[in-house]
Amino acid sequence: MATAVAATTATTGVASADIGFGNSGSSSGSSAGEMVITLVRHAESLGNTSGLIDTKVPGPDLTARGRTQADNLATQLADKNYDCAFASNMVRTEQTAAPTVAKRNLSLNVQPGFREIEAGEYEGTPEAQAMSGYLQAPIKWLSGDLNARIPGSIDGNEFDGRVDQALLEVQRRNCANPVIFSHGGTIMFWAMMNASNADKSKLGTDPMRNGGRVVLKGNPQKGWTIVEWVGHPDLG
Repeated sequence: MATAVAATTATTGVASADIGFGNSGSSSGSSAGEMVITLVRHAESLGNTSGLIDTKVPGPDLTARGRTQADNLATQLADKNYDCAFASNMVRTEQTAAPTVAKRNLSLNVQPGFREIEAGEYEGTPEAQAMSGYLQAPIKWLSGDLNARIPGSIDGNEFDGRVDQALLEVQRRNCANPVIFSHGGTIMFWAMMNASNADKSKLGTDPMRNGGRVVLKGNPQKGWTIVEWVGHPDLG
């Protein structure tokens, strides 16, 4: 998926276009406390190695390499003092989360809202063809066309609202520093649609590889700011 996104943005000009990103969840006058959320892409899965778009729930397991990456990721994140842990309702995120959750002695909360962007009619098609199919609508979302719909799937309003609602649930649980295991497309497009300082060029130059992460500060009421983007983690 990361390779497909890089190819798409290079072709469509997203990396260099003048795109304005707003805070879709912002509102004035909120007294909600600041949160620091860490969105982590799952480790290598059998879906990744197949070369095919695979967004169905529950999805495939991690590969042997992916399990090693998950263990190494837990070591890298060991000093982050997370107070809550969440994962999408897909096997690959829950398996990636397991070593980190065990090391931090946390409970893993499954939140379907953090699942991958459903491919609809493009499910099972080659990732190499994503720029002419699956990713066409999400690229339009970044230009503000949230009504663009993936055929047989969701539009930008539905995608953004789903992730926003999942983050409200995180907030309701009084989590100030949660780690959230999600998916490359979900993390990149939601962050770019919502962070006030989103660097759109990273979609082409530094897409989210397996185990990559984005850290944002803010809250669902006031909006978000990216404070760290790790697109190419060294996980073996």
